[in-house]
Amino acid sequence: MFSALIMTPVSDPSSFSTVSKCATKHLNLIYHVDFDKRVLKGKVALTLEVLEDKFSSLVQFSSASAKLSLCLLDLIRFDRSANYIAFKTIVYFFVCLFFIYSNCFCLQQATHCRSMIPCQDSPSVKHTYYAQVSVPKELVALMSALHDGQVPDPSDSSRVIYRFRQPVPMPSYLIAIVVGALESRKIGPRSRVWSEKENVDEAAFEFSETETMLKTAESLAGPYVWGQYDLLVMPPSFPYGGMENPCLTFVTPTVLAGDKSLAGVIAHEISHSWTGNLVTNRNWEHFWLNEGHTVYIERMIARCMESEHLRQFKGIGGWKELQESFGANNVLTNLVPNLHEVDTDEAFSSVPYEKGFALLYHLEELLGGPEVFMGFVKSYIQLFAYGTVTTEEWKNYLFTYFKDKVDILNKVDWNAWMHTPGMAPVKPKYDTTMADACTALCQRWVKAKEEDLASFTEEDVKKLNSPQLIEFMALLLQEEPLPLSHVKKMQEVYQLNSVKNAEVRFRWLRICVRAHWEEAVPLALKMATEQGRMKFTRPLFKEVYNFSKYSDKALNTFKENRGALHPVTAMLVAKDLKING
Repeated sequence: MFSALIMTPVSDPSSFSTVSKCATKHLNLIYHVDFDKRVLKGKVALTLEVLEDKFSSLVQFSSASAKLSLCLLDLIRFDRSANYIAFKTIVYFFVCLFFIYSNCFCLQQATHCRSMIPCQDSPSVKHTYYAQVSVPKELVALMSALHDGQVPDPSDSSRVIYRFRQPVPMPSYLIAIVVGALESRKIGPRSRVWSEKENVDEAAFEFSETETMLKTAESLAGPYVWGQYDLLVMPPSFPYGGMENPCLTFVTPTVLAGDKSLAGVIAHEISHSWTGNLVTNRNWEHFWLNEGHTVYIERMIARCMESEHLRQFKGIGGWKELQESFGANNVLTNLVPNLHEVDTDEAFSSVPYEKGFALLYHLEELLGGPEVFMGFVKSYIQLFAYGTVTTEEWKNYLFTYFKDKVDILNKVDWNAWMHTPGMAPVKPKYDTTMADACTALCQRWVKAKEEDLASFTEEDVKKLNSPQLIEFMALLLQEEPLPLSHVKKMQEVYQLNSVKNAEVRFRWLRICVRAHWEEAVPLALKMATEQGRMKFTRPLFKEVYNFSKYSDKALNTFKENRGALHPVTAMLVAKDLKING
């Protein structure tokens, strides 16, 4: 494979694993899920490829923060001629469950796999895995792998063992496990949606276009290699919009809007099947390669299924999101940041997504348009498939693919794009057709005097689709806070308190709190705590905290609900609210 030939060693500042000495090729996992003791107990057999002659042992370590301890690893077989080490059924470990969701738990993301499996927690290492999971027989186990049957647990008649196999090599951060009282509905020839009973039919309706999205993505990026594509609606505290686990995408329940208007988040997770899962950043400093390309393909799916106007409109929204990202002089806003001594959770922002997309869209404009540039993206995926990649390798291939346009590429200020903090150095030229109506309505409200308020009617927003209504709200948040009288009138004519769409509701409540509408404070805090998606929870807490009369209310509400939030969410909200410890 070409990608293997050109792959250059790159250290991983986010991992202690010795990726230069050995590489995990396969995991064989056995789990026993004990809800009474809140313990995940297991053992794992690892098959490792030796990468240096003198390698003969692995480092033992114990980490209280990860709540993970390893026994000493004894070599079962060390075959130097084959250059492989096999460890069989000798690594025993216990993991205290960090969180448990109404009979459902999950552990995943970035470097956190090391808290539930002894593993090389670097995306540079890809491996297959097989798993057996013992759970109470009234519950269902799911993993980021293909279902391989189930059998009664021979050691306990009240339990069942679910089996899973993942034949496609993948990094450890994509290993995911969920156990809960789950039901499913078939939504396509290779897809089911899973959720707790209360949401399963609503979810099946919301995600009914999944197969169309998959086929569209295949037409853009090549064959889908993972076999099954299932969706799992997570408990409300899930901190992200989605997580692209192979075969089983996790998705926030906040996208259940009842009208498919927020199902576009699925297009993003589907796109990760190619960029992220199949072609993976070698370490987290190159995270933009995962996310920037995924946003690009996601918006190409919108272009194919809806219109180029919608793709342009989404680009405008992404640019606005990037503008709202953290401090311009923060080096973590570099597209390729230095993550030495940096917690990857704390580095999370919209930068790799939207600054990454902005670069790709800028290159598209320079090199010949969407069809031409998507041709490069597809070729890049095919070249580096099943492997990992760095920014330098991506850039080298870009110059190779567009060898007749090197003069254009040489004019790009690569240092400004990659290694300079702040906004992208070039603002894309987006078509504003869909955005113009949002801008016009926003400006009407901003410029309205008290005597003008009677001119607003419910017809104003009936002319807007859901993405436009979200954009209208986002534009208002970029302006000075509206007078309280205006916000009350907006509620009177648009009835925004009753809107189910979480993206609209979240922005609306921020507008209300900024206008110091005291009745909105409990509604904002309710939304901040009844779900835990960081995109919503963090800004809502910050808005109430910044309303000086209710700062203590924000602090107390957070402290009361901290235990129900995902640990990463709780940590970041605590920082937002200047809470130590």
